[in-house]
Amino acid sequence: MAAAAATLIAAGCSGVPTQSERQARGKLQTVTQAYQPGDHRAPLPALSTNATLATLLTYAMFNQPRVEAAYYDYAAAVERVTVERSLPDPRLTLEMDIQSVVTVVMPGLMTEVPWIKKLRLRADRVSAESEAKYHVFESAVLQTAYDVKRPYFQLHFLSERLRISREMLALLGELEQSARALTEASKVTLQDVLRAQIEQDRLKTAIANLEDSRKPLLAQLKAALGLRADQPDPPVPAALESTPLDLDPEKVYAAALSRNPRLKALEAEVRQTEADIQLALQSRRPDFNIGIEADAKASPLMYRPSLSVTLPIWRDKLAAEAASARAGKQAAAARLSAEQIQFVADFAAKAFTYREATRNLKLLTESLLSKARLSLDVARAGYTAGRVDFINLLDAERTLLDFELAAADARLQRELALAELSLLIAGTPPSGAPVPGNGQPVKGLHEN
Repeated sequence: MAAAAATLIAAGCSGVPTQSERQARGKLQTVTQAYQPGDHRAPLPALSTNATLATLLTYAMFNQPRVEAAYYDYAAAVERVTVERSLPDPRLTLEMDIQSVVTVVMPGLMTEVPWIKKLRLRADRVSAESEAKYHVFESAVLQTAYDVKRPYFQLHFLSERLRISREMLALLGELEQSARALTEASKVTLQDVLRAQIEQDRLKTAIANLEDSRKPLLAQLKAALGLRADQPDPPVPAALESTPLDLDPEKVYAAALSRNPRLKALEAEVRQTEADIQLALQSRRPDFNIGIEADAKASPLMYRPSLSVTLPIWRDKLAAEAASARAGKQAAAARLSAEQIQFVADFAAKAFTYREATRNLKLLTESLLSKARLSLDVARAGYTAGRVDFINLLDAERTLLDFELAAADARLQRELALAELSLLIAGTPPSGAPVPGNGQPVKGLHEN
């Protein structure tokens, strides 16, 4: 018997997977094929000067350590499903009766057998946990994509703000020359020249601050890509790849309710607590310990079967386990409800930001900018003719500068709102993301 048991143990055994385990492993296999094909890290695209936004997104999603950590947490949770649904390891035993010599030698095999439904419930519980971990992984992918897009758009519109400010600085130089000419002709005082110089100094400092702000934005982009401090700075695509602007808030909201990874993770947590309740109820069921021993010295061979049963008699303990599980479910349901409430508020805020930026940009581009340019042209002509003072001319210049910077800011806010709506709220992964269902944008919001 001992030899047979040793052979069995050496050969190894496999349990029977539960339905939830098969589903969890199937999903993990799909994710692994996308994220780590062949159990190796997916090849990263080259970050050349011709890199596009899609290149940066792909590089970040497959290189960001936060995404990698979330993936392995998810994979570990899936592997624990098999652990939880498996029977405990059997034990080899050996008993001997010894007087002056060994009179009895009884090798045996013992094993614990839980109430069989407990194993399935444990597997279901950890399967729900692995589903929550998957959505944490999905959130890490989406957050990484957003972390790339945010400095990408900010860097582009920083360049736009610098272009506008430098053009205004050149214009102020021209206004100073006009003021000097009129001063030499004794038509105005030196005060106009000094005012032009003051305005130029103010704008030069603003330009210096803008140029300096490029460094932290590059650092943010570098961190989002998962690059170390000793690695070179990534190239920033020269051309802006804007998000197509056909946003239908109602469609996005409906789709986001069913796809938002934060909500999906909390829904999985609720399912996990439901399994906890069922497990607590199963604690009332006894577990078994079964074994058999054989007297190797007896002739004929003598067998000694054994059976022990746990007695779940501590009613206060059983009641506390059930109450704890029910309280855990109430807490998980409350967290889900709170997240749903916060989700509605976040969606409303970002949708408003998008609409506000769109309205402001329309006002600026269709009305205010053209009027401000015309006002500046009229003021310049009037100043040269002596009909407008220099303060009014500077006011016209400042108004045009403010409107052009406001237009750039409105474009930036609209792009960031669209990116957050698509990635973090609607849960739409970019093309090539290592999550199932990528490349299927939410209806009502097209995304790069």
